[in-house]
Amino acid sequence: MKQPDFWNSPWLQSVMAASLLWLSFPPYNLGILQIPAFILLLRLSVISVSVRQMIYYAYPSFVLWNLLTTYWLMMASVSAGAAAILANAALMLIPLGLIRRLTLSEMNPIGSSFFAANVWVSYEFLHHQWDLAWPWLTLGNAWANLTGVIQYISVTGVWGVSFWIVFTAALCYHAIVTASKPVLKSAALIFFAFPIFSVLAMINIHQPSDRPFNVTVVQPNSNSYENYGGHPSLDHLLTHLLELSDSARTDSTQLLLWPENALDAALTLSSPQVSRVRDSLSVWNTELITGSGYLKYYSDEDAPAVTRGIHSGQAYNFFNAAFHIQPNQPIQIYEKGRLVPVVERFPFVEFFNRIDLFNFVDWGAINSYGLGREATVFQVDGSHTPALICYDSVFPGWVNQFVNNDADFLTIITNDGWWGDSNGHEQHFAYARLRAIEQRRWVARSANNGISGIISPDGKIQLETEYWTEDAFPYQIYQTNELTFYGRFGDWLPWLSLIFTIGGIGFTIAGKRRNSGD
Repeated sequence: MKQPDFWNSPWLQSVMAASLLWLSFPPYNLGILQIPAFILLLRLSVISVSVRQMIYYAYPSFVLWNLLTTYWLMMASVSAGAAAILANAALMLIPLGLIRRLTLSEMNPIGSSFFAANVWVSYEFLHHQWDLAWPWLTLGNAWANLTGVIQYISVTGVWGVSFWIVFTAALCYHAIVTASKPVLKSAALIFFAFPIFSVLAMINIHQPSDRPFNVTVVQPNSNSYENYGGHPSLDHLLTHLLELSDSARTDSTQLLLWPENALDAALTLSSPQVSRVRDSLSVWNTELITGSGYLKYYSDEDAPAVTRGIHSGQAYNFFNAAFHIQPNQPIQIYEKGRLVPVVERFPFVEFFNRIDLFNFVDWGAINSYGLGREATVFQVDGSHTPALICYDSVFPGWVNQFVNNDADFLTIITNDGWWGDSNGHEQHFAYARLRAIEQRRWVARSANNGISGIISPDGKIQLETEYWTEDAFPYQIYQTNELTFYGRFGDWLPWLSLIFTIGGIGFTIAGKRRNSGD
């Protein structure tokens, strides 16, 4: 039987794999295409005569996948966006090289496929943990709008989807090249087992309905590219936000939710705008979570190693922050803990500052935002909720920390207007559905230009706004303090994958030594 032309053509495999992976992500939502894409990547790696040749063919594929899926990064910053795409594509070569080695080892096809899945999950997990973190292309994210088949992530986290895809793809590849019926049956078993697991998970979903909470979400549609969102002054912007809130709130509103950078300025706790907001909240008998810049001053004893500078004799930092403002209580502040590399934080700035013994560079001046360290949960009218700021919501393990700090529901505030009318805002909204399923929590999301909305614990969208419009709406969601398996045990799957990955690498090294000894 004649093999198809692409089966032995690495360039065709390279382009086809990238195209399939691109189409798997929102807004196309063809997640199933990830399986043939990884079959092609595995084939490409194996027919390459060396690691260098694999890189020659695979790197363009990964660059193309990154570019087609996250091109919108360059709409905020061309240089930072291009650097992120090229760097992320380069990092993807590491797990592919390890998978190649496992595939060419003496390990049996089922074993090497299992270890291949663990290698890829380990890569994704580790890529979430450092200053160059870029979790956007985690394979499981592509399935965010296909909630019917991923309900099991309340047990595994989004990592379970990535594991399923790579395990299935690797088994399918081995079934093709070996024509082995046992391997083919194993591939079919894994492919169907996870969706069946999802159906069983759906049967056991508990939708809380005994603790209602009334939230009013505001979408001001400010212009991200102009000072004060395109308004003449900060006070004019604040007037607009208050008027929009008043038009949508009800007497039962317990929380007003404004988006990231709704107050487009560097505020302190004593800023006059804060007092003005408090006056309105007192009249309305409600509370507010809003995004804002936050200017934080330090005493000499409390100052971190890297600060933005000195003002009036005090070190200070500037944070992308969320304020929880109540009429007669101290303000609670959350400092964003997951910052976009380069755009919001210079990677490894503390390390570079430490080795710069002669202070050649003012590292604080180039380090845009300060890094928050605490998973702060706000106490809102007898309930508890975080204010996940933009990029925060793409990190399942970080969100898990807020839930373990007693969050009863999730709030997300974001400003996706930097990306224009691109796929970025659709992907970001979809990923919030993953967090809802993982934690079985209601999600209220306020986005400056959209998409704002409400998501229930099964990942279904209950309400969503149009993009690039002004809007505000009230909605009744529900609270729960029950923990899912993932909420209770967190990233157990990727930690287990790391152990198996180390074991798989050890096996291949031992096998190579045995062969060299022969």
